[in-house]
Amino acid sequence: MNVNKLAQMLEGWTYFFLACNFMLGLYCVILVQLRLRKLRFRRETQQVEFLEAILDHLQAGEYSEIEELCEGDQRALPQLALAAVSRRKLGYEQLKQYVTELLQHDIFGDIESRVSWIATVIRCGPLWGLFGTVLGMMSAFGEIGSGAKVEAHTIAERIAVALICTAMGLATAIPYGYLLCGINIKVRMLQDGLTSGVMRILEHFKPVKQKSQGVRV
Repeated sequence: MNVNKLAQMLEGWTYFFLACNFMLGLYCVILVQLRLRKLRFRRETQQVEFLEAILDHLQAGEYSEIEELCEGDQRALPQLALAAVSRRKLGYEQLKQYVTELLQHDIFGDIESRVSWIATVIRCGPLWGLFGTVLGMMSAFGEIGSGAKVEAHTIAERIAVALICTAMGLATAIPYGYLLCGINIKVRMLQDGLTSGVMRILEHFKPVKQKSQGVRV
């Protein structure tokens, strides 16, 4: 098999990998969006109202009411509040470490993994497109260099088809770049809201001496 035929064969496979790259990005975007929708409150006011209710129950020592309120709720803040209340006997420092690890691994671990894959798809899209274009150009110029009589429109058609790879790669990177930006904003908003809410919940379990001294968490 000569270089010309090999380039033509690989060019065909490049279209396949470009399509797979696009579908992988779409799959990860959908999963992240569904995960964020599952973890977030629809409106910020809902989260504020929920947090105030939790704090009121904490002040009253009504831990069973908190467990009933949070049980079965798949949103992130109720999960963390339930984890803190159910393990309140650990002590403040151990409880803080436990909730922090839960926040990082169980809440954001899967999201960060999917976001990394989306970023990889964005980087690889143009690279796959460039690879396909180079193969197409190799095929076209290999045909010219073979010494056979080649029609100009045939070469132009092969070059045009080769450039489709570049267009496909860019068509993957550009929209996913905007989608990734939007996802990162949502993740940061969720992270900021959860961090603030969890710290207020954990403040209840801080020893009285630390509260009076104003020790920062």
